[in-house]
Amino acid sequence: MASDDGYADQPTVSRITRTALPVGRPFVLSVVEGPDQGRQFAIDASLPTRTLVGKSQVCQIQLTDPSVSRRHFAVEVVDHRLRLRDLGSTNGTAVNGIAVVEGYLTGGEQVHIGGTTLRIDVGAPQHLQQEPSATRFGTTVGGSRAMRRLYPLCERLAQSNVPVVIEGETGVGKEQLAESLHQQGTRGQGPFVVFDCTAVAPSLIESELFGHEQGAFTGSTTTHRGVFEQAHGGTLFIDEIGDMPLELQPKLLRAIERLEVKRVGGTQSFRVDVRVIAATRRDLDREVQLGRFRDDLFHRLAVARLELPPLRERKGDVALLAAQFWTEFGGAPGALPESLLRSWDDYGWPGNVRELRNAVARRLALGDLSELNPTAGDYGGSSGGGTHAVAGSGDTINAVLALDLPLPDTRQRVMGELERRYVQRMLEAHDGNVTRAAASSGITRRQFQRLKSRLISDDDDS
Repeated sequence: MASDDGYADQPTVSRITRTALPVGRPFVLSVVEGPDQGRQFAIDASLPTRTLVGKSQVCQIQLTDPSVSRRHFAVEVVDHRLRLRDLGSTNGTAVNGIAVVEGYLTGGEQVHIGGTTLRIDVGAPQHLQQEPSATRFGTTVGGSRAMRRLYPLCERLAQSNVPVVIEGETGVGKEQLAESLHQQGTRGQGPFVVFDCTAVAPSLIESELFGHEQGAFTGSTTTHRGVFEQAHGGTLFIDEIGDMPLELQPKLLRAIERLEVKRVGGTQSFRVDVRVIAATRRDLDREVQLGRFRDDLFHRLAVARLELPPLRERKGDVALLAAQFWTEFGGAPGALPESLLRSWDDYGWPGNVRELRNAVARRLALGDLSELNPTAGDYGGSSGGGTHAVAGSGDTINAVLALDLPLPDTRQRVMGELERRYVQRMLEAHDGNVTRAAASSGITRRQFQRLKSRLISDDDDS
């Protein structure tokens, strides 16, 4: 049964109630030695983001000590403790005289960086507040505390036009969150245009970003509008911004600052009304220190930062996401074996949400055969998944098995057929509308379009 927002109703996996909890004790960093002696900085325990300490303008705690690195270390409140991580600083970070790369502080410690010493103090408990109870933000799903802490900030950012940088490991759902910010905000009716820095040859990135005029270079037989123009009135999502070639970063900075672009080979500038959201799997703080990413571009983009936690740190979300993916792929509600969910919950999911989604699809298509897959998926569960395959899939599985192919080839053929039928089913259910079909599928429009194009291409070649 579909809900009003076009998504299938989610199976109930666990009940998350709204409770009044203390957000935690705020930490105070006091400079007790160095050029900034006497200054104090409070760390808001309610925010789900890191606080940077260093000389750079992008640091929330900006020091003037010349021996301190531009981004020296970062701190964030985790479970009532202050987690500190050195950001590859030149002089290192020491806690109570011991050099550290990462560690947890509880208050009373002294942190030494360059010629500066900071004392870590614990403030009075913050007021009680209602812990967020939402299990999703737009199409981004997650009921773990790590995700629920993000949603209030996401709601505020969705209503603004400031640039945002989304950081996180591969497969955590950065593009999904970016599209959710777009859809839930004031630009939701405008275009959402995706530009992937890793999917375009470096020599073509400038043309794809800003467009080109006919005859601007060999092969440019027509005028091309770049992604900035295409995103006018909406949002431009720049994926893997950390892979942007260094020589193009000044041009990108100018476009973002002036909201004005000039096509390659052209003389006329075009004003654009675009909100920019960027994402990266890289540690941009480290990339800046290594000289591979411009400090001024990072400062312009990182007006707001969101860090999506990996799936292994999202307690309870594996079952929630698996149940949603299962019903999206046509599985019977509640049919996922409990033993399988328990084994999945114990797995580390290095591929994050993307890997989990593939594991659910594979289980639905192959049943118990998926347990033979050594790469990921069923990790110890062995109860009766084979009886819950999508309608009509048995003939495909039997036909492929009769070919006696190696397991990788067998898996590829079965998964290809599952994807083809799923895309066809979604398109039929939404009268061929790709945007609505993608939303109902729980993936981005670009991902759905790419899948649709590949499957159509495969059908044409056969």
